[in-house]
Amino acid sequence: MEQNLPEKARLLLKLKNEKFNVPDFVYIAAEDFKNNKFGDLEAFLENHRESFKVIARSAHPLEEFYKGGTFDSLETYADLSGILYARKRMIKNAATSRSLSIRRQQKFNSAPDMDPEELGIIVMPFIEGSSVMAKLIRRHWEFGYCRDRAQKMQSDPFITKTPHDRRLLEVSEKIQEFLSFRCEIEYIISADNDIHVVQAKDISSIEILELKESERSIKLDGIRRIRKQRNFRERPVYVMDNRIVYIDIINICEEMLSGKAGPTPGLQDIVAIIRAHEQALEAFALTHHRFAVLDLAEHVPEELYHVANHYLEEMPDIQKQISAVLYENLYRCDMFLAEADTLLSKDRIRVNLCSHDAYGIDTVRNPLWSVYWHSGNHSQVVKAFRRMGFKTGDTIAIEIDAEEKPMVFRH
Repeated sequence: MEQNLPEKARLLLKLKNEKFNVPDFVYIAAEDFKNNKFGDLEAFLENHRESFKVIARSAHPLEEFYKGGTFDSLETYADLSGILYARKRMIKNAATSRSLSIRRQQKFNSAPDMDPEELGIIVMPFIEGSSVMAKLIRRHWEFGYCRDRAQKMQSDPFITKTPHDRRLLEVSEKIQEFLSFRCEIEYIISADNDIHVVQAKDISSIEILELKESERSIKLDGIRRIRKQRNFRERPVYVMDNRIVYIDIINICEEMLSGKAGPTPGLQDIVAIIRAHEQALEAFALTHHRFAVLDLAEHVPEELYHVANHYLEEMPDIQKQISAVLYENLYRCDMFLAEADTLLSKDRIRVNLCSHDAYGIDTVRNPLWSVYWHSGNHSQVVKAFRRMGFKTGDTIAIEIDAEEKPMVFRH
């Protein structure tokens, strides 16, 4: 039975059964409204006549797929007509004032189609007090406080990492540990400072900006630039790793020397790898007016370059041709890098700027940025970029803080 309840009612029931301070409540399904089945509702209202007022909270079966606040919670009279009125108004709002929000979430967030008439209701006693929303952001809990409607002098909503009562933090941690997923918890803090849990929402599948940035960003060690009028830019990025190209070439050289029976690769296969690499560089440069290059290997991986040049010393004629093609490839890589206005690489790589590159009119709007990490951290930084899945064609953002430390984000 519990699994058939909407998320809002199901989680409240679990928390109440676990002895968290959840107010008494009753869930009325849409089917019960259609069939005028109000026995549970009337029994609940009979037990709460003294408050004269209750809170009716939306509980649509598909509400968990929509952002919080899409559907209404309304104060109403503690009788059947008050509940019927509140539900009718929620359904009307879903088709009118909330309809644009619902349609946008269906389009941009893949929220499922929903029928407002399927709306169920959770009814609770009305508790005077302040509303607090709690959720864990990265490693810290944040608490959003809303005004107390009973007070004549009201303050704006605010967010803090320090709750007014440490019990709020302790209860939040226990609830999330019990539910075993990241959740947003809503409380009502009554005038006598009782903490009432009135909602928990599973947010484990919702991407949070701060979390997104921490998972898709790397803080690097510094930046070299002439003009400093801006501290943020976005660029499509080409991820360059010449090491992979050279390893492919060396593998072919090994097969050429292996003496195995059957067809073996030759010079044309090595040339094909190099030309494909050069064509990829040229195509990217002709596709993007402004772009960045993320250099995950040495600009010239010297050890591999020398190995590739000397691997076929037993075949001097072929070796000479390979060396010429490799040298031309270095030249074409340099041509490609010279067209980028943003370079991300280890600090041993420096761009040799002429006066036009440094001070020319084109640099007023798009000055050259050379973002770097210390060479001693090279392997760790490369692993971080690979772990986060940076790849050619991604849009990256670079933000420079007050200490001239760049943070790189992948969109």
